[in-house]
Amino acid sequence: MRPALSRLKLEDIRTTNEGMSRCLRLAAVASQSDVPVVLLGETGTGKTLLAHAIHNSSLRAGRAFVSFNASAMSDTLLESQLFGHERGAFTGAQQTVKGKFELAHGGTLFLDEISEMSSLAQVKILRALEYGEFERLGSERMLTCDVRIICAANCSLRERVAQGKFREDLFHRLNGLTLLIPPLRERVEELPALIAAELKASAAREAKSIVAIHPEAMARLLAHDWRGNLRELSHTVRTMVLLCDGEVILPENVLFSPDLAASSPSVARESAEVSPPNGTHAFDSQDLSLSSALSRHVQFVYGRTNRNQRLTAKLLGISRSTLARHLRALP
Repeated sequence: MRPALSRLKLEDIRTTNEGMSRCLRLAAVASQSDVPVVLLGETGTGKTLLAHAIHNSSLRAGRAFVSFNASAMSDTLLESQLFGHERGAFTGAQQTVKGKFELAHGGTLFLDEISEMSSLAQVKILRALEYGEFERLGSERMLTCDVRIICAANCSLRERVAQGKFREDLFHRLNGLTLLIPPLRERVEELPALIAAELKASAAREAKSIVAIHPEAMARLLAHDWRGNLRELSHTVRTMVLLCDGEVILPENVLFSPDLAASSPSVARESAEVSPPNGTHAFDSQDLSLSSALSRHVQFVYGRTNRNQRLTAKLLGISRSTLARHLRALP
């Protein structure tokens, strides 16, 4: 089983894919210095995982690893989160709070979705990186910081610069070494091992004894395009385990996300039998309220589990009593 993120090292990540091997070799080089790293890859490819592994394999291992995502945050909250604030700096600031830069001092600051950060965030980060100093919101006292920066993006920062959506000076400050993480569809040879590892971990979490995957079930897994990459793989395997009542994963236990199912010919027939609540038929009704959408989703999952209330509640992440209340409200 793969170690927890707090202990994961680069040597713990195994691969037989050439592109991923090249990425890991560069990550190993990067881990031995403080050069800024940009992890470039699609959503779900494991950028956060690799950032942890680089930190844990570096000379800063044992010091703080602090993650920050500012893709959807107000400017005031963003500045407070990055650099902290003093008591009374704004309404609701009842005590002094350290920011991400201060918390990461001596360690690594992981800036996720850096390409989506606002212009204000980019300016603030650039200043902190260039001069190694910052001020808490509401304070005039300058603080210093020593952090190693690892960034993650799902699109080219160079293209964002060309589009005028990312500062060129910040791009050059961050662009020490770019690691391209290949999507799962380009790592087909690794799928059996990745599926087996996820299956073992999920079965252990659910206290189930699952020893094999039916060949037809495995064929469906290998034929899928995995647009959600490792995140989708993990979710799919966990759902398989929940649906499995024996020791072998059967073809009917393999259910892909309704949003992605239409792209997979192997499940097109199954998708047509029960329309997903967020699919094209979800808008046939004139009632577009959230409560109506919730009811349709509950009804959809309830049908896919053959009206198994225990499993439906588990998949929805709600209690049996809450599920019963939703079912009573169904038409």
